[in-house]
Amino acid sequence: MPELVVGPLLRYVDETRASLWVETSEPCEVTVEAGPARGSARTFTVHGHHYALVDVAGGGAYEVRLDGERVWPIPGWPPSRIRLLGPAGPRRVMFGSCRTSVPHDALHTISHGVDVLRSYGMSLKETAEEDWPDLLLLLGDQVYADEPSAEMLEFIAARRDSEPKKEIADFEEYAELYRVAWTEPEIRWLLSTVPSAMIFDDHDLRDDWNTSADWRAKMAEVEWWPRRVVAGLGAYWVYQHLGNLSPAEREADGLLAKLCAAEGDGAQILDAFAEHADAVPSDSRWSYARDLGSTRLIMLDTRCARRLTPGDRRMIDPVEWEWLTEQLERGGAERFVIGSSVPFLLPAGIHHVQTWNEVLAQGAWGKGVARLSELLRQGIDLEHWSAFRRSFEDLARLLVATGKPVIILSGDVHYSYAAKVRRHPIHQLVCSPIRNPLSRTLRLANIVAQFGVATLVGGGLARLARVPRPPIRWRITDGPWFSNAVATLTLDETPSARWDTATAAGGLTEMAEMRLTA
Repeated sequence: MPELVVGPLLRYVDETRASLWVETSEPCEVTVEAGPARGSARTFTVHGHHYALVDVAGGGAYEVRLDGERVWPIPGWPPSRIRLLGPAGPRRVMFGSCRTSVPHDALHTISHGVDVLRSYGMSLKETAEEDWPDLLLLLGDQVYADEPSAEMLEFIAARRDSEPKKEIADFEEYAELYRVAWTEPEIRWLLSTVPSAMIFDDHDLRDDWNTSADWRAKMAEVEWWPRRVVAGLGAYWVYQHLGNLSPAEREADGLLAKLCAAEGDGAQILDAFAEHADAVPSDSRWSYARDLGSTRLIMLDTRCARRLTPGDRRMIDPVEWEWLTEQLERGGAERFVIGSSVPFLLPAGIHHVQTWNEVLAQGAWGKGVARLSELLRQGIDLEHWSAFRRSFEDLARLLVATGKPVIILSGDVHYSYAAKVRRHPIHQLVCSPIRNPLSRTLRLANIVAQFGVATLVGGGLARLARVPRPPIRWRITDGPWFSNAVATLTLDETPSARWDTATAAGGLTEMAEMRLTA
């Protein structure tokens, strides 16, 4: 008899329909029933794992059946619900990034803090439905493929002794990584009840993924890397990206149809797609957009779509840039919410340090300094929008030219803060980590380096390297806060944002709240 392995995850939702994703223990027919609404799909298979995405034209409490046998909801938990979006779109959008999957015992609570997403799932059971978030945005590092937990290391050691011994190597290990991350009861119920949209960051594949051309060249010489990147992108497509797409987008994409039509295991089809997506990023789009009432949500791929050509580095390549420009210039939206896993607006000092480093790494002060600058870039993660200066400046001008409110949501940096562009209605909200805090030493170092010393010296270094002044000015208005956190953006006439952290007992407490004034 088939069983649920992972899920159900409530993914794409609009005014009339919802998509639910599952992984099962064997091939089967997956049926979702929400009152009179009913949808079903046959599983497809890749690398010995079985998945289905079921579309349901209706809402309400739902059940999941595998070959006719009910497997969801599980006893002791409230029914999961499909809540369709109204014409105005979502009012509450919860977001965050950077979540490690380690146990919740005392030792790991000391080292990793309390899992705020898990605490949120626990509290949501006692929260009135009208106060639930309408959408959950996970902005990168949903899993840590290069920093697996002790449980994952045991799994790896039991099946192979080849390199990399302390990192994920293939699709089977990625599948286990996602299973561990998403099957705790509180997380599982939360993801079954709150619609989610996701985008990757580096740790979903490997730290510093696509930092520079030098990084890619070095990794190309590592024997196990080609297998690893194919597995990572393939697993990302199955576990995260597939559910981001509307039914129409899935049909246009065509990959799901090929996998469903495959006789037996479709691993070769998925692997060929992933290999090509890594080799020719402009042929695959991981970014996506949704019109949510008067708000246009744009989730940007700031990892795979990078153009790393020395002298012409871009955060997103020309094909992706054309798509982004079209999303920002076409009508129908009164404001934009942009998801970028890496922050656009950094503290001003570290912004200037990153632009300075980019110029030096490209040879402005000679080859010797360039080599040292590249080591510095990779060593302390100088790889945000400011490290791709031309893309930063182009996006800044494009956002200003819209003349409309823009809210950028980001993570990655392991602290939370808010920033505001001067004289323009452009805000950035950063929430990181969900569960992976910096040590006290690194917190202090970040405060000194990013909000102290760098503020004084960053501009001077940039001027020495003749880096042009950025076309916009901005400031950090709130923060930084270093606790594990999730944030909620409330899209009222005057939007507001709130950051929550978790208490030692697992409850939630407000960390900060603010209005996003023009």
